[in-house]
Amino acid sequence: MNAPVITPRVASPESELYADYRLDDRYQRSEGKVLLSGIQALVRLPLDQARLDRQNGLKTAGFISGYRGSPLGGYDQELWRQQKLLDEAGIRFQPGINEDLGATMVWGSQQIDSFPGQKVDGVFGLWYGKGPGLDRSADALRHANAYGTGARGGVLACVGDDHAAQSSVFPHQTDQIFEALMIPCLSPASVADYLTLGLAGYAMSRFSGLWIGFKTVSELAESGQSLMLPPAPHFIRPSDIEIPPHGFNADPSLAWPQQRAEFERRVVEERLPAAQAFARANHLDRVVFGAQRPRLGLVTVGKAHLDTLHALKEMGIDEAEASRLGLAVYKLGLVWPVEPQALHAFARSLTGLMVIEEKRSFAERQIKELLYHLPADQRPDVVGKTLVNGAPLLPANLELSPRQVVQGIARFLQQQGIAHPAIDRTLNRPEEKLAPEPGVLTRKPFFCSGCPHNTSTKVPDGSYATAGIGCHIMAMGDARHTQNWCHMGGEGVQWAGLAPFTDMRHLFANMGDGTYQHSGILAIRQAVAARSNITFKLLYNDAVAMTGGQMPDGHPSVFQVAAQVAAEGVSGLVVVSDDPDRYHGQGTFPAIAKIYHRSEMDRLQLELRETKGVTILLY
Repeated sequence: MNAPVITPRVASPESELYADYRLDDRYQRSEGKVLLSGIQALVRLPLDQARLDRQNGLKTAGFISGYRGSPLGGYDQELWRQQKLLDEAGIRFQPGINEDLGATMVWGSQQIDSFPGQKVDGVFGLWYGKGPGLDRSADALRHANAYGTGARGGVLACVGDDHAAQSSVFPHQTDQIFEALMIPCLSPASVADYLTLGLAGYAMSRFSGLWIGFKTVSELAESGQSLMLPPAPHFIRPSDIEIPPHGFNADPSLAWPQQRAEFERRVVEERLPAAQAFARANHLDRVVFGAQRPRLGLVTVGKAHLDTLHALKEMGIDEAEASRLGLAVYKLGLVWPVEPQALHAFARSLTGLMVIEEKRSFAERQIKELLYHLPADQRPDVVGKTLVNGAPLLPANLELSPRQVVQGIARFLQQQGIAHPAIDRTLNRPEEKLAPEPGVLTRKPFFCSGCPHNTSTKVPDGSYATAGIGCHIMAMGDARHTQNWCHMGGEGVQWAGLAPFTDMRHLFANMGDGTYQHSGILAIRQAVAARSNITFKLLYNDAVAMTGGQMPDGHPSVFQVAAQVAAEGVSGLVVVSDDPDRYHGQGTFPAIAKIYHRSEMDRLQLELRETKGVTILLY
């Protein structure tokens, strides 16, 4: 046999350029190509802001706080791993015990001008939390946004939305929450957008004096992208809006509560228009694909933008074909409040406009309102969740898929009288089925091997338990007599509202130590105040297991937790362990505490069930 001919590989100029690429280049390179996950891009963003400030001659610092939760579950871990880079950039990372306390700390970073001893020109802040964390933090965020941000500070409120409840009790959409708090909201469409739109968010916050919402979704935060780093941005300061004598930013001289009406006036009449002016001057909303003079428009929001581009590619509609059809894609960066002038310029020549966004109508509702008063011959038909005749078009629940977007665009184009082979091909194909076919094997989630929740959640015959946020929610069902659930930190409190109306005398409530430290201690306090007959089965495993195994913030010891619940006035406290002797000489338990081996769980639960008032089983 002839020996195979081996052709030596010739390195391309690009491969030579990246031959010395290191993993930490994703944070330290200022030009060229890097590989970033969504989480890593959110770590790089404040580092880029620090570099940009130094380049512009500003001496600033950064402050990051919030609370973990998917799709941002690993954000704190990556920040800890990059602690050295954060320190060098003057960025302090201090996780919150819970989301609203984290938000309050970030708010404090914008109050640097209120007190003496200022060491930096300003502090840029970043708050993070998943959708339910934004819900619980609304009061703190409302106050902080009304107070305002520093002209050399600024804040991004980075929220992780889990549109399909892939790792949440219930799907969540935070757009409407930001609107209710009067916080402008940016919606990046890609990992690359995290960097460019994130820096624009800081500049917008500094100019307008408002916190800026920054919406992330699971599909982006958990994805990765190889991207070319953009050049350092130069943001345009709007010239078409009058800046009041007191400015747009936080004003320490503004008294409260005497002038609380003035706080609201400034947000509504001055700061929100300033945010829109910034978006307009810096073209955060723009046509990115298709015809120069379109008659049909697709308005895209966030992750749905990439779904739309993918759908058009699948339909065989490239730039040239889109131009022939008179079709253009208008990408929204600022999704609330939608900037009207650029929208009007885009929409005036259209006969039809389709809004492509996930979940409930949000941008679509605003666009309809903004275009309502246009003359009839300049106002396009606006569709999104439904067609003009009211027929369903795009779903308002779960996530959008490119296949659903293909179906929606085809029906929109058909209604607008467009003839194209992809329309018939698409509409004659069955719509995508989201539910699994009958007979497909499914695997029920269950506890990891050796997980203490597997045994701690078992209750005696005749007893019932309730679940909450944590792995122990898998105990729900008749097999373990565990019924119902609640939000994080409310574990067991439902019983205070149910107990007066049932003959059942007692309930067990499962709670992890991460939830306890976050807010669960208040549930115990409420149960004591309500004189409930309930036993909290508090699992101490020294880890917030569902988000990566981080230690609960503050890292309270078993002795501290026992002392805290005893001080709340509980009627009984038992500590069970596979090795009770390990605690000898390590600390002091409160007098009410009794320590047993875990083998006595059944007997102890029966005794606690008969004890009047609130009792704790610290497992």
